[in-house]
Amino acid sequence: MSRGRGPTVRRRRLASELRRLREATDLTIDDVSEKLECSASKISRIETGHVGVTPRDVRDMLQLYGVGGDDREALVQLSREARTRGWWHAYSEVFTGAFVGLEADASSLRAFQALLVPGLLQTERYAHAVIRAMRPDADEQEVARRVTARMQRQQLLAELTPPEYWAVIDEAVLHRTVGGADVMAEQFDRLLQVAALPHVTIQVVPFGAGAHPGMEGPFLILGFPEQADPDVVYVDSTTGGAYLEMPDDVRRYALMFDHLRAAALKPDDSTDLIAAIARDGKNETYQEDRR
Repeated sequence: MSRGRGPTVRRRRLASELRRLREATDLTIDDVSEKLECSASKISRIETGHVGVTPRDVRDMLQLYGVGGDDREALVQLSREARTRGWWHAYSEVFTGAFVGLEADASSLRAFQALLVPGLLQTERYAHAVIRAMRPDADEQEVARRVTARMQRQQLLAELTPPEYWAVIDEAVLHRTVGGADVMAEQFDRLLQVAALPHVTIQVVPFGAGAHPGMEGPFLILGFPEQADPDVVYVDSTTGGAYLEMPDDVRRYALMFDHLRAAALKPDDSTDLIAAIARDGKNETYQEDRR
């Protein structure tokens, strides 16, 4: 697929342009809602890209802003394209918000994880163990559904034009046994295989690096190919994620990621460490089996 051409990014671009046009006419959200006889919250959600907008609503807003001709038709067409459904809509009970749509359109992904293998790099059994542990009240059908959705996400890295993916993980991720020794052995193999791909880089921040900026928590920086679509930071949490789009916030996380890369082992040394820990794990399992 061509990066940056999906419905989520188009909706984000349309939202930004509608907000810019409203501000250029010196109208407030309340002014627009009053003139279009709708709620202010609807206009606010449209301008933040949290909801889709119909072509009719776009026409009404553009007429109010004095936009016509080819410019109006281009934005109305953008609204049509933004309403198409991506594959992730089939998993609407799993994926909430715009995260997967933005991820699918990104040209670069810079991820940091301190506790778990990043989702795009997890094996099926590792993902199952993680989801089962994080959702102890979920039935097996729900867990299986979430695992399937996560595996579908991973097709992103196998596309003809995949994004550049750079993951920095804390060494603790490699020592935390998730799902048992067999699952971890499989997961180590997966990390080493993916790290060999030309568009994937994996680095490990060793214990010896001490305190580092990533101790604040996991995050993902999504970059897009067109200047009209600025970078966005996704900060993950157990209760949901937050999107940061203000330039100062994005710069702060980009600087954090640069510091993490500097603190981490070089990519080749990182894969050597992963391979060494994998061998140690296999040796320990062998010794236990002989007892």
